[in-house]
Amino acid sequence: MSNLRVLDPAFSDSFDSALRRFFAPVASETDTPALKMRVDVSEKDNAYLVKADIPGVKKEDINVRIDGNIVQIDAQVNREKETKGNGDKILRSERYWGNISRTFSLAQDVDDSKVQAKYADGVLTLELPKKALPESKKITVQ
Repeated sequence: MSNLRVLDPAFSDSFDSALRRFFAPVASETDTPALKMRVDVSEKDNAYLVKADIPGVKKEDINVRIDGNIVQIDAQVNREKETKGNGDKILRSERYWGNISRTFSLAQDVDDSKVQAKYADGVLTLELPKKALPESKKITVQ
């Protein structure tokens, strides 16, 4: 029986790990890849800096909306239509299309009149200046 364990690692695993492998999610061929937008947000004294990975998107298909401290980024991802001539057929296609969106809130309102947005190499970069906080007034008690 010891030779069997050397040849087949499935028998040398503990029962718990074998059970975990059995119930692990399995990707099927019909699964479509999730459309994801990865976002990094950093803060400077007077602005927020946002970098969003949106590869394969034209800059015309990106919309950024700002409402106070809420930032929303929407994009339309289009998969290129694949056709093969001369009787060729597509055996596998893993590219996708659809809409992706991210919405998040910041600690302070954004001055939307001074926002700068750039898109290069699949990365959207937003510089979001903070709106000046109103000065607090001292009230004299009479």
